[in-house]
This record gives sequence, structure tokens and C-alpha cells, in this order.
Amino acid sequence: MRRRILRSMLTVLTITTVVLGVPLTYTAWLWVEDITRTDLRGRLDRIAVEVIAQEQADGLVRGGLDIRTVRPLVPKDGKLTIVYPTPQDSASRIDIGVDEVADPLMESLAMGTSGSLRLEVPSSPMHVKQRQAVAAVALAVLASLGAAVAVAVVTARRVADPLRDVAARAARLAMGDFRPDPRRHGIAELDRVSDVLDSATVEIAGRLQREHALVADVSHQLRSRLTAVRLRLDELSTHTDPEVVHEAEEAMAQVDRLTEAIDDLVRASRDEDAADRDPIPVMDELRGVVAEWRHPFSDAGRTLVLTGDKTLTAPITAQRLREAVAVLVDNALMHGGGTCTVSVRTVRPSVLAGDVVDGAGKRGSSREPLVCVEVADEGEGVRDELAPHIFDRGFSAGGSTGVGLALARALIEADGGRLELQRRRPALFAVFLGASVPRISNAVIPEPR
Repeated sequence: MRRRILRSMLTVLTITTVVLGVPLTYTAWLWVEDITRTDLRGRLDRIAVEVIAQEQADGLVRGGLDIRTVRPLVPKDGKLTIVYPTPQDSASRIDIGVDEVADPLMESLAMGTSGSLRLEVPSSPMHVKQRQAVAAVALAVLASLGAAVAVAVVTARRVADPLRDVAARAARLAMGDFRPDPRRHGIAELDRVSDVLDSATVEIAGRLQREHALVADVSHQLRSRLTAVRLRLDELSTHTDPEVVHEAEEAMAQVDRLTEAIDDLVRASRDEDAADRDPIPVMDELRGVVAEWRHPFSDAGRTLVLTGDKTLTAPITAQRLREAVAVLVDNALMHGGGTCTVSVRTVRPSVLAGDVVDGAGKRGSSREPLVCVEVADEGEGVRDELAPHIFDRGFSAGGSTGVGLALARALIEADGGRLELQRRRPALFAVFLGASVPRISNAVIPEPR
């Protein structure tokens, strides 16, 4: 921002300097010439007075013109030409000074019946003074421009640095850093924003604390109830009927998985930093999800398939990934058709979204590949009027609660990833895993090679 502010101010200063400096330079050039010509005209006026003083009553100069009073008024290296009437001739001419003036600057004066005067001087001294005047104007303009640049730099720093501090503080707040910041910048609007951030910090910290306490209480109550359910199922496992024992054992396994899922989600809610996590094998985490959902798909006469690169890893929370993919698989079972395929592959973010925005707000063309988990089926897909709203919490076109897809996106975004509907017919959902994944809702994913 500082560069943009400074660039704008310097552009304005440069335009102002050009608009004012060029006419000022031209004026200085003409001003020197006007002074020189004024001096020549003054000399001619004094010479005319001396010539007229030597005229007789009849307006003629008798006995020749006395040039002793005129010569001191002729500049060095100059030439004066006097034309005056005499009794013998109609007019007489006298040249005083050098024989010829190179590149002359000339001024003339008509004295009526008393004759005329013409004064020539070299123009080179005038040009030297003109260049000196232009140089003086240029130095003054450069000095004023330098002072203006210094003021612009200070102003840009004074405006940009506080904005950067406030933005950094807001970013820290978004990362969960609720420490107060007593710094103020002397700018009323920014100080007001800082005051609001202070109030928001206290409010958000209090709400998070209450939510964490609520999550702990709810998880404790759920674990207690699940423990009671498991004890009842454990009693059923001693039944004499083998089918009852099998169903009881399957139900106990589901209870154990649900208890583990609750514990993992509670731990994940207390650890929001996905960038510091160790990468986990994506395929290994998804095998359990696919194995769990194969039986419901078989009951529906459909097939669930898992394909992809077994070596791909991503710095994510395993439980969040499993829960999000489970929501997508359940969605494909409820609303899709045909074979449901869960595939894992890599894509290039530069191919998907062009410029990538990093955590500092800078833009660049990243070439680091992203891990992409795709869940696709062969059903009718998502209608065009529903596609923009399927991730809205509470929105459902099939009579469900409308929470599943919104929850799945929230879980993935909590680890810095993205969940998008990449194809409407048939439906294809894509989960992009990694820290600071760019928003690519309108991107077209290339087909795997």
C-alpha cells in the first residue's frame, strides 16, 4: 500500500512540476531577453537625447555630429548606426563601435525629422544569461520536487504503516491471537478501528471460551450416554442367538467409532493450526470411510470405489477429512445414482485459479501441487438453480436438514483447504487439501492423465 500511495503522490507531483516548470522556464527565458532589450532601448533613448541636443534651430546638424558624448553609451562589442540630416546632403550616416556584430541582437529608434538610431550587440551574452536563468529555475523546481518527495514519503509511511499494523492485528485476531494491542497511530479513523478491534477481541475471546466449555460439556454428556449404550450392547453380546450377538457387536463397533470421532473433533477444535501438522497419507484415511459405506451402497444395489495414488499426503486433521468425505459419500448415496467413485490425485493451483493469494496477501503463480479428493457419482446431478446454494447451512432440496455439506466445507476450511462443486451433471465434489488453498469455485479441473 505504501508503494501505491507513494506512486500516486509522485505522479501528481511530477505532473504538477511539468505543468508549472515548463511555463516558468519559458518565462525566465523571455524575461532575460526582455531585460536585455529594455537596456538597449534605454541606451537608444539617451543617445537620441544627445543627438537632438546638437541640432540647430532649422533641425540640421551643422559642422558634423560630435560623437564624444555618444560613444560612452555604445556597449562594448556593440555597433551604433546614426542617420541624421545635414545641410550638404539629405542625410548622413555614422557607425560607432565594431565593424560587424556576429549573431546580433538589434534595437532601432526613429527620431522623426531628426533621423534614426540602430544599436546592435552580440546575442551570446544574453543567451548565457538565459541559460543561467533556466538552470536556476530548474534547480528551484528540483529542490521543490525533492522536498515534495520527502513529504510524500513521510506521508505515505504515516498512512500505510498504521494500516498495515491494523491489518496485521486483524490477521492475528483471525488466527486466534487475542492479546490486546495498546498502540495508537494518531489517526482518528484508524484509532477508532483499533478500539473496535479491542472490543471485538474481548467479545470473541469470551464467546470462544464459552463455546469450548459447551463443547467439553456436550462431549462429556455424549460419551456418558454412549458408554451406557455400549454397556447395554455388551449385555446383548451374551445372548444365545448368534444373529443378535453379531448385531450387538456391530453396534458396539459403531459406538466405539462414534466415541473416537467425538474425541478427535474435540481435540481438533482446540488445535486450529493446520500448517504445523505432520502430513498424513490420504488414501489410508479414506479406506476406512469407504469400507464403512460399502455395505449401505450394496444394499442400494450400487458400488462404492476408491482409487488414486497411495503415496499422496497432506497436512490435515484425519478426523476432519474422514467426516467431510463421509458427508459427500452419504450425499451421493441419498441423492446420486450409479457407481460412486472416490479418487485421490494432485492438481496444480496455477492451472486451477491462476494467481494464488498467500497468507500475506501477495499474489503469485504457485507451482506447488495440491492433493485433490474427488467424490463423483452417475446420478442426475445438481439442478442449476440449486447449485449456488447447496453449501448454505439449512438449505436442502431433498427434505434433509441442510447441514451436511455446510459442515463438510467448514471442516475442510478449518484445515486451510477448499470444498467445491466442480461439476453439476453428474455431480462431482472436489476437496483440495493444503495450507492457504486459493478459492477456485469457478475453476475447471483438468482430467487426470
